[in-house]
Amino acid sequence: MKLEMEGRVAVVTGGGQGVGRGICLELAREGAFVAVNDLFEERAEAVAEEIRQQGGKALAVAADITAQDQVRAMFARIQAELGAPTILVNNAGIIPERREKGGKTPRFLDMPVEDWAKIVNLNVYGTMLCCRAALPAMAENRWGRIVNIISEAGRVGEANMAVYSGAKGAIAAFGKALAREHGRDGITVNAVALGAVSHEGIKDGPLHVDATPENNEVLAKLLSMYPIGKGAGRLARPDDVSAIVAFLASNRSLFITGQTVGASGGYAMV
Repeated sequence: MKLEMEGRVAVVTGGGQGVGRGICLELAREGAFVAVNDLFEERAEAVAEEIRQQGGKALAVAADITAQDQVRAMFARIQAELGAPTILVNNAGIIPERREKGGKTPRFLDMPVEDWAKIVNLNVYGTMLCCRAALPAMAENRWGRIVNIISEAGRVGEANMAVYSGAKGAIAAFGKALAREHGRDGITVNAVALGAVSHEGIKDGPLHVDATPENNEVLAKLLSMYPIGKGAGRLARPDDVSAIVAFLASNRSLFITGQTVGASGGYAMV
């Protein structure tokens, strides 16, 4: 399927590793010029260079997307060096920090209030700030695609992830509202909801890329929660997500807007 993405300028937040890196590479393969955002410049530059080595066009843009001045400066630089962005993938996000003992995330009542802000600022305000920076150029061009990467926790709720679930649920609702406001401008806004994803940025454990049901007991238990994952013998990987994102970011998805697409192997069937 030809996605007609040649020459489009795409911004991917949190693009320096994992799912974000996979999305950057996929969009570049489809012909988009990709601005790779990450908090850490060296990670963003590594992915941008990977795209260039494959014959694509990319720009590394390090920025803290929770800081409005940095977001404005980032979009100004992208417009000056690549052109006006008409594709925005809000991928950057964090989950609650796990306890040192036992490796579990804390219950809501046990989570320090100051930790709420870390989760809400990046997952919610970071997404909103990037949307606010991207929308004027999209509206002027009368074409735009916004894809928000959320979690199934935002659709069904997760124990020990109350604040994170709330933040991701907020982004799903925020996206629906934007889709209603900006459909008249030719802009679609959708979300992709993920479950557990294994990728190269994870050092060990059940989400490590080399983990299998045979060598990792935790993974074997996890797969029972993912119908297609059980059949495939693995969890999702960035390539399983990036193709969906590329489609939603393309001309071929015009009449899909305000939707949440689950890419979690059946973890949630909403």
